[in-house]
Amino acid sequence: MKPAVCLLSGGLDSATCLALARRDGFACYALTFDYGQRHRAELDAAANVAASLGAAKHLVVPINLRLFGGSALTDNLEVPKTGVTAGIPVTYVPARNTVFLSLALAWAEVLSSSDIFIGVNAVDYSGYPDCRPEFIEAFEHMAQLATKAGVEARTRIQIHTPLSRLSKAEIIQLGQTLGLDFRLTHSCYDPDANGRPCGLCDSCRLRLKGFREAALQDPLDYIHS
Repeated sequence: MKPAVCLLSGGLDSATCLALARRDGFACYALTFDYGQRHRAELDAAANVAASLGAAKHLVVPINLRLFGGSALTDNLEVPKTGVTAGIPVTYVPARNTVFLSLALAWAEVLSSSDIFIGVNAVDYSGYPDCRPEFIEAFEHMAQLATKAGVEARTRIQIHTPLSRLSKAEIIQLGQTLGLDFRLTHSCYDPDANGRPCGLCDSCRLRLKGFREAALQDPLDYIHS
């Protein structure tokens, strides 16, 4: 089985992406970041998803992006709960996917892997610039120039984004087909102390909308739904 590094936040999209990589025959090395996010429940979710899907290894890497702040997820800013925000919302974490993919690239090179999976979505998403296909394409080009394996032409790094053009409903339907246990996933930006999702933040709203459109019941217990 070819090794692949799979970015895993514990959310619906990254869990579906991991399940898809496993179905396609990759030995999945799941990579999660403890970056100082306020929604700590996602770290437990990532561990549960990785175990459920049989990841070859699961690493949780500490990076304190809270030192920089600048986001409602890493700073003392209020998470919007009045509807899906137009433009780039305050929950955008500066350069997050650039940082994450850079470390995924490092692990891929050590594993002699040419494959990195990331569950970015360019359809039903919150306007994050580092989820766009043009960003992924630019990073993939950079990866060939930035690694020993790339310079020596021993491998060509491919950033897989299999969910990029799917709606949230289509991602949920795919996850169901792949046997993903949605109860293990966590999407909320502002859960309570017990990890219960709020049901009002952008991420919860997009998730709930996706389940409705997929004609499926979200198994999570929301504070508001």
